[in-house]
Amino acid sequence: MAIVQKIVPMLWFDSQAEDAAKFYVSVFENSGIEFMTRYGNEGFQAHGKPNGSVLTVAFRLAGQAFTALNGGPHFTFNESISFVVLCETQAEIDRYWDRLSEGGDEKAQQCGWLKDRYGVSWQIVPDTLDGMLSGTETVRSERVMKALLRMKKLELAALLRAFDGS
Repeated sequence: MAIVQKIVPMLWFDSQAEDAAKFYVSVFENSGIEFMTRYGNEGFQAHGKPNGSVLTVAFRLAGQAFTALNGGPHFTFNESISFVVLCETQAEIDRYWDRLSEGGDEKAQQCGWLKDRYGVSWQIVPDTLDGMLSGTETVRSERVMKALLRMKKLELAALLRAFDGS
């Protein structure tokens, strides 16, 4: 299989790579698991994983390639890396927010950011947000930022009202 995508994010899990990949592909359309690799006997002293257990899972989310690795407990996720999901409607925001935050860390939810059950950070935002925040009219962008800072899950209608000044 030829690789079309030059850069593929690699997500390091302790031992939940397969579960996480299955969960993520259930959330996003145009998604699926492409293949898995498994640990063998070679290198057992280094990795300590049982022969035949999942090493990596290659999968696609909305057409974007990812790889999940069962690398052990040495590293964990933090908010310095997140995945942005651009949404056209409030229904889409609600759907992704509800699914990805299910079983996640509620304390890590603010300004459209959430942390899922695996510790991965996501930003669920309207696709118009950058335009609302980066326009030349700073009064408008300041109103949007003020509204955004008060939210956990973003409310598109409230952000548009702030942008319009109503």
